[in-house]
Order: sequence, then structure tokens, then C-alpha cells
Amino acid sequence: MTLDELAIGQEATIVTVGGEKILRRRLLDMGLTPRTKVMIRKVAPLGDPIELRLRGYLLTIRKEDAKQIEVSL
Repeated sequence: MTLDELAIGQEATIVTVGGEKILRRRLLDMGLTPRTKVMIRKVAPLGDPIELRLRGYLLTIRKEDAKQIEVSL
């Protein structure tokens, strides 16, 4: 399952972060690392971007980037 497939309010743990080298590095630098718990907080009216809660802060990412992050419930 990938991060973009989670419902609002659902919590999961990051398993792997994929993507091309630059995208992967950017996601890791924002705190989206394996074994981190994330929760979908909000989704924009048109479905993109999504707002996440992780590590005590809020982060907004594009759905396209969220598809690169594998999570487990």
C-alpha cells in the first residue's frame, strides 16, 4: 500500500521511500524515513496535495510524491 491510498485520519508506518535519486533524497530530508508513523490529516478539495502529520509537525506533499512511499498499517 502506498501513502496516497490512505484515508483521512488513518495512521500507518513508512516501510520504504522510493523515487528517483533527487526526489528520494528530498523526501528523506523532510522526515519521511522508514519506521516513521504518519497520519493523513487533510486532503485538498481537488484531491491534491495531501497534508500529513508526522514527527510532531505538519507536512504537505503532492499525491504524485506520496505514491513513491510504501506504508503498512
